[in-house]
Amino acid sequence: MTRRNTQGISRFPHLRQDFTASLVVFLVALPLCVGVAVASGVPAELGLVTGIVGGIVTGLMRGSSLQVSGPAAGLTVLVFEAVQEFGLPALGVIVLATGVLQITMGLLRLGRYFRAISVSVVEGMLAGIGLVLIAGQLYSVVGAEAPDSGLAKIAGLPEALVDAFRDTGALASLGLGAGTVTVLVLWKRMPAKVRTVPGPLAAVGLATLAAVVFSMPVATVEVQGLLGSIQPPSLDSFGELAGFGLLGTVVAFTLIASAESLFSAAAVDRLHDGPRTEYDKELVAQGAGNTVCGVLGALPMTAVIVRSAANVQAGARTKASRVMHGVWLLLFAALLPNMLAYIPLPALAGVLVHAGAKLVPVRALAALWREHRGEAVILVATAVSIVAVSMFEGVLIGLALAVVKTAWEASHSRLEVVDKGAGPVQAYLSGNATFLRLPKILDSLEALPQDRPVELDLSGLHHLDHACRTALETWAERHSAVGTEPVRMTTAV
Repeated sequence: MTRRNTQGISRFPHLRQDFTASLVVFLVALPLCVGVAVASGVPAELGLVTGIVGGIVTGLMRGSSLQVSGPAAGLTVLVFEAVQEFGLPALGVIVLATGVLQITMGLLRLGRYFRAISVSVVEGMLAGIGLVLIAGQLYSVVGAEAPDSGLAKIAGLPEALVDAFRDTGALASLGLGAGTVTVLVLWKRMPAKVRTVPGPLAAVGLATLAAVVFSMPVATVEVQGLLGSIQPPSLDSFGELAGFGLLGTVVAFTLIASAESLFSAAAVDRLHDGPRTEYDKELVAQGAGNTVCGVLGALPMTAVIVRSAANVQAGARTKASRVMHGVWLLLFAALLPNMLAYIPLPALAGVLVHAGAKLVPVRALAALWREHRGEAVILVATAVSIVAVSMFEGVLIGLALAVVKTAWEASHSRLEVVDKGAGPVQAYLSGNATFLRLPKILDSLEALPQDRPVELDLSGLHHLDHACRTALETWAERHSAVGTEPVRMTTAV
C-alpha cells in the first residue's frame, strides 16, 4: 500500500462505510423528496433542492452526526395549506423566517427545551398529519382532486373510491397506487439480498416500469428543470410577514419542524453508540438549512427518521454519509431530471399513504390508554383537532390540554378530617391547594358540622395560591358567623 493511500485511510478511516451508507440513503430519499414535493403542491424539483440542502448544508454542521435532513411528510399538509393560502412565492419567505427563528432559538440555547414538549402532543400532531396526509393522497391514488379541509377529505373518500371503479383511467391509477402500498408493506418479508434495494425506490420503480410497459393512462410528474423550479422570494413578498396569518404559519412551521427534528435526534441516538446529539447546535443546523431553502424558495426541512434510521442501519459512522447523499441528489437533479417525468403520481401518492400510516401510532395509543389515559386523550384530541380545524390550532389545543393536565396533577391535595366526638373538629390539608382543586376542598369543609369549632391545619401544604387562600378565609368567616368559635387556621404556607 502506498504512503498516499495510507494517509488517506488514516484521515478518513470510515470512508468505505460512509460511502455505502450514502448510496442507501440517496435511494431512500429520492422518491420521498419527489413525493413530498408533489403532495405539497410545488414542483417536484423543489423537494430535491431541500434534500440537497439538507445533505450538504445541514449535513456539514454540528449537532447530530448521523441524522439526515430533508423534506418530510410531517410538514406536507402545512406546506400545502400555506401554498394554497399565500401562494408559492410566499413559501420562500415563510421557510426563510422559520430558519432564522430556529437559528435564534439555538443560539439562545432553547433547543433542549423542546424535549419538554409533551410526547403525547407530538405524537398526536404526527397522527393528525398522518390522517390528513392519507386522506389527501388517496384522492391522488384514484386521480381525483382532494377537497380543502381535513374533514371534507375524509367524508368524500367513499364517493371518490366508488367513482374510481366506473372510470378506466381512475381504475388504472388505483391499481398502481394500491400496488405501490402493497410492495412497501411486503418489502420487509423479502429475502435479505432483495432488501438491499430500499422499499420506496423498489415500489416506485416497479410502478414506473408497469406504467411504461403497459402504457397506462395515469398522470406523471411534471418536470421543470432544477434551475427553472427555484424561485427566490422577492423583496416585496417580505412585506407579507406583517400579516398575522403568515406569522402564525411561520410559528407553526418552526414549532413542528423543530420538535420533529429534535425528537428524531433523540430516536436516532438510541440506534447507535456514537456521539450524542447536541440539541442547541442541531437546532442551529436545521435553521441554517431552512434559511438556505427559504432563499431558494424550496420546501422546509426537518430531520427525517426514515432516512436517519436507514443511514444508521447501513453502517454510517460519520456525517460524511449524509453529505455524500446530498451530492448524489445534486448529481441526479442536474444530470437526470427528465427521468422524473416517467414517475406516475399514484405511485408517489402510495408512498406517502404508507408514510402517513406510519405516523399514526395505533399500537402506542393502545399501550398509552392502558397505562396513562390522560396522555392518550391528549394524543387523540390533538389529532382530531388537526383534522377538524387546522394544523396550527390543533397543536395549540394539544399544548393547552397538556398544560391543563399537568396543572391538575400538580395541584393534588388531600383533606383529612379527625372528629373525636368532643372538642373541636380537626382538619388537615396537605399537598398543593390551587384553584383547580378548590371546589372539592370547599365541599369537604362545608360538610363539617356547623355547630362545632374547627381547627384547620395547613402545615402540610407545599403551595397555597391566592384564590385558595382567599376562599379558605371566606369559608372560615362564614363558619364562625353562626355563633361557633372562630376557626383556627395554623401554619399556613
